[in-house]
Amino acid sequence: MSAKDNAAEMFRQKYNCAQATLAALGPAEGLERDTCLKIASTFGGGIGRMGETCGAVTGSLMVLGLRCGGQTIGNPEAKAAVYERAGEFVEAFREKNGSIVCRELLGLDISTPEGMAEFKERNLHDTFCLGLVQSACEILEKI
Repeated sequence: MSAKDNAAEMFRQKYNCAQATLAALGPAEGLERDTCLKIASTFGGGIGRMGETCGAVTGSLMVLGLRCGGQTIGNPEAKAAVYERAGEFVEAFREKNGSIVCRELLGLDISTPEGMAEFKERNLHDTFCLGLVQSACEILEKI
């Protein structure tokens, strides 16, 4: 199963966007699946359902950290390289989806009761956010 399909299946099982992304790709980078799920558990819904940075983005940035990160203290070249990869990912996600901010992507604010009610009423988890998780995985496969 591809990372994109694996992440989509996890998201359909109601793992959050960050969990689905990190847990689909993190094990290939040496992090156990259960650890991925724990680490990313607070990042869904734009960081704790605050509508900030999309969880598919934060989960993907964690994957990039696993792939490209390391000890950057005293190594400005390594730090610059990992930040460059993060910038590449963010720019590609923003170009494909219009934003990296959850509330901007959704066009509503899930941190409010009204926004969350509309999110559920319109079934955006399954009809919109799933595509963001898949998009993030596709971008990571290219980087």
